[in-house]
Amino acid sequence: MTNPANRLVFFDTTLRDGEQSPGCSMTTQEKLSMAHALEDLGVDIIEAGFAMASEGDFAAIATITQAIRTPRITSLARAKREDIEMAARALEHADRARIHVFLASSDLHLEYKLKMSREQALIQTGESVRQARALVDDIEFSPEDATRADRDFLVEMVRIAVEAGATTINMPDTVGYSTPEEYGKMFREVRQRIPAIDQQGVILSSHCHDDLGLAVANSLSAVQNGARQVECTINGVGERAGNAALEEIAAALFVRADYYGISTGIKLDKLNPTSQTLAQLITFGPSPNKAIVGANAFAHESGIHQHGMLANPLCYEIMTPESVGASKTNLVLGKHSGRAALRHRIEQLGYTLDREELQHTYYRFVALADRKKNIYDQDLIGLLPQQIRDRKAATYID
Repeated sequence: MTNPANRLVFFDTTLRDGEQSPGCSMTTQEKLSMAHALEDLGVDIIEAGFAMASEGDFAAIATITQAIRTPRITSLARAKREDIEMAARALEHADRARIHVFLASSDLHLEYKLKMSREQALIQTGESVRQARALVDDIEFSPEDATRADRDFLVEMVRIAVEAGATTINMPDTVGYSTPEEYGKMFREVRQRIPAIDQQGVILSSHCHDDLGLAVANSLSAVQNGARQVECTINGVGERAGNAALEEIAAALFVRADYYGISTGIKLDKLNPTSQTLAQLITFGPSPNKAIVGANAFAHESGIHQHGMLANPLCYEIMTPESVGASKTNLVLGKHSGRAALRHRIEQLGYTLDREELQHTYYRFVALADRKKNIYDQDLIGLLPQQIRDRKAATYID
């Protein structure tokens, strides 16, 4: 799978890694609904599940392959013959299939989880990738826990996977341990030490978890250092603290196109609707302060901020809400709001106030806001002096 140097592939694993987290389990029909939303969003690859994990996962992958045509569909598989064969069967109706093989690379995982030596892991890497390549043309290999693996051993494992026919190499920060500088350096070093990666057009991929809150930053660092695929999820759902959030990576590349110079196939105005689709299918939505798709992402309560927004939205918003599919900027009236926002909302409700009337109404508003968390339009109307309400009523009579 070749890819232009400045084009980033979005590999969405909401239906696999995302679904593995508590509260995110989906039925086959729910997975299909989400897959359609991801296709509309413009993701390049959908990791539809882990075929060997359950009959439900197998059925979901098979169903998605028959309904989704544009994105490439992939199934996760351990570096085991039975997993790989099961993945191939689940993908047999896909227009474009990928098998995603993974095997632990850190000594910690090899010793305590798999009871396997480094030598055994290298042999199994080559055998599993060759087996998968005999079944489909597009193979991704992931050395699990790459960021905690011995670097020389990691390079050797990746080299063997490339020689065996892997077309994408994903180097995951499985436990969210790395930092942006470290993670980027790993990608640079692996590319430098394995010339075949660039010579054969092998795509390097990032897969980052958010245990230290660095998943998106690490993913972007990988992109700066040669990764041309990012593995991510809608709303950042995933194991433990979650995965890198697709919407944050896509928005960062758009807003800072001057810095990254990377193109994608993501339709930004579908980000918010896709986030809402996922929230309806699982047991929770994004937190209010979640970047890009949170309820407060384009909300302003501070009086200084509201005044700036009314003067020029660029003062406090680096993208428009419409650009990411949100409805509008929301100037929230609360105890931190100023006169400008209060006047703006009252005028939207059809009332005009002179300076003295605004001052009087503002004092009453602040007193109410100190006692009440949510201020509604009816509250504002109730604060207005009677003569102002009578003035509006008179205009209707006239």
